[in-house]
Amino acid sequence: MLEINSQLSIPDDELVERFVRASGPGGQNVNKVASAVELRFDVARSPSLPEALRERLLARRDRRLTDEGVLVIQASRFRDQAKNRDDAQARLAEVIRAALVVPKKRVATKPSRASQERRITGKKKRATIKQGRGSRDWSGD
Repeated sequence: MLEINSQLSIPDDELVERFVRASGPGGQNVNKVASAVELRFDVARSPSLPEALRERLLARRDRRLTDEGVLVIQASRFRDQAKNRDDAQARLAEVIRAALVVPKKRVATKPSRASQERRITGKKKRATIKQGRGSRDWSGD
């Protein structure tokens, strides 16, 4: 059971773990032991996720999310399989926790009359400065 928060947890039967050989340091051990973990979680068909959370997870532009709605997390940070397994589950929980936060709706606002006038006077002042640069007579007559 993967605990996300006090209200939400994901049963182990919804998580698919595959152990593969990791690249990187480890000497002879790398060639013999499958220590890297590939954790798959089917977001689109998970019965334990609320509908709003599922939609937020699927709407994210995450390269770890497949077209079928499966979240794939690869963990090969450690040389130990158990540590990589815990790391993958912790990263999955973090992704789900991030999607739990509902983004605030943006309220469209209109600039105030005073701020519009300040903007226009600033533009006019800048325009007069720039106009004054090219109108000099350098002939010296």
